[in-house]
Amino acid sequence: MKTKIGTVQYESERVEAFADEIRNVPGCEELRSCIQCGTCSGVCPLSIYMDYSPRQIIGMVRSGLKDKVLRSRTIWLCASCYACAVECPKKIRITDIMYQLKQRAIRERIYPRFFPIPVLAQEFNKMARSRGRVTENVLAAVMFLKTTWWSAFGMWRLGLGLVMRGRFPFHLESIKRKDELKRMLKTVDDVTSNTLHASGRRPFKPIREGSK
Repeated sequence: MKTKIGTVQYESERVEAFADEIRNVPGCEELRSCIQCGTCSGVCPLSIYMDYSPRQIIGMVRSGLKDKVLRSRTIWLCASCYACAVECPKKIRITDIMYQLKQRAIRERIYPRFFPIPVLAQEFNKMARSRGRVTENVLAAVMFLKTTWWSAFGMWRLGLGLVMRGRFPFHLESIKRKDELKRMLKTVDDVTSNTLHASGRRPFKPIREGSK
C-alpha cells in the first residue's frame, strides 16, 4: 500500500461538522469509538491498493479532513466484504461509513477525476430509477464515454463477439408501470427522512436521478 505520510495538515483544511454529519447517518453512529488499532487495515484485502488505509480514513473523518477523504481512492476501492466490521474490536460498521463517504463524494462531485467507479454508480442509479432495469452494455458504454473512453478500443473483440452471439442489445430495457416504481422509491426516501427527523438526526440526501 502506498500510504501517504508526512503531509502537513492545516487547521483551515478542517470541516469541524464533517464527522458529526457522517456519524448522524444510520450505521455510522460508532465513528468516534475508533481506537485506531489498525485491525481494519490489516484484514482489508484491498488495502495494498489504497492511498490511505481504512484506519487513516476513519481518523481523517474524525479530524474533519473532508476534502482529502472524499478525494481519496480508498473509499472507491472498498469491496464491501465487511471483514473490517467483523474484526473491529469496537464493532464499528466501517463498510457503512465507506458507503456514506461515497454518497457524499458523488453528491458534491469531488471524487478522483476519470475514476470509473463513481461514474458507474451514478449511471447505474439513474438507469435503475428511471427505467426499472439496467442495460449492461449501455451502462458500460456511458461509463467509458464519461471516463477513460480510449480504453474502450482495447475491448472491441469482446464487443464484437457479444454482438455476434446476440448478447449485446441495442435497445434500453425497461419495466412496465414505471410510475409505480418512482412512487415506491419516493416513499422509501420519505420514510427514511422522517425516521431521521424523529430520532433527532440530520437527514441525508440519497443519490437521485440527475443529482449534481
